[in-house]
Amino acid sequence: MTKEILKIDQLTKKYGENTILKDISAEVNDGDIISIIGPSGAGKSTFLRCLTLLEKPTTGTVFLEGEDLTKKTQKEIEHVREKVGMVFQNFNLFPNMTVLKNITLAPVRVKGLTEDEAQKQALELLKQVGLSDKADAYPDNLSGGQRQRVAIARALAMKPDVMLFDEPTSALDPEMVGEVLDVMRELAKSGMTMVVVTHEMGFAQSVSNQIWFMDNADIQEKAAPSDFFSNPKTDRAKEFLSKILVK
Repeated sequence: MTKEILKIDQLTKKYGENTILKDISAEVNDGDIISIIGPSGAGKSTFLRCLTLLEKPTTGTVFLEGEDLTKKTQKEIEHVREKVGMVFQNFNLFPNMTVLKNITLAPVRVKGLTEDEAQKQALELLKQVGLSDKADAYPDNLSGGQRQRVAIARALAMKPDVMLFDEPTSALDPEMVGEVLDVMRELAKSGMTMVVVTHEMGFAQSVSNQIWFMDNADIQEKAAPSDFFSNPKTDRAKEFLSKILVK
């Protein structure tokens, strides 16, 4: 039986009179690789942030492995968040810490690992993302692609059950995009459950098992990549694809 990782039930997010997300319901199961695509301003990043209550929903519920996050205290939410890795478009690394320290900080403070245990794990993760030689470097001395790979390693250090990626390549120079997507592809092959907000249609098409198309504060369409890209059901999805896919 498929294990449910995330369940979103009638999620709405408003800022004043402005509705950012409108009555969204969806599920993420163990092993899913879901790419969320759509135009800018559709609510994609806000939706992702609501999944860990970095943004608090106005109404609706978010369940993580059966636990209702919207009913928990802030301290309880932080504990449950350990199961969710989050990678942001702007890296969010600590500039005054080495790469190694960026990765070991949370496992030591939150998970209770010893420094030796955390360092051993961090070095293995740096090898996994192709940055074995950068343990003692500082973020400001790395390229954007390298910083994002460190951010991925940092998220993986908490051994999450699901990884959320918020447009992880949008802040990168074009030549650095591939190195980050390659790491994400390997992560997908390993069986990690992933929800990715992305503009990279090649990645969405080749790696995902589901496409969620968002527009107008809602998920307009959910489909397998082969179905979505060859035969989108909604007029809005057809219009979107006609503008972004090379003929």
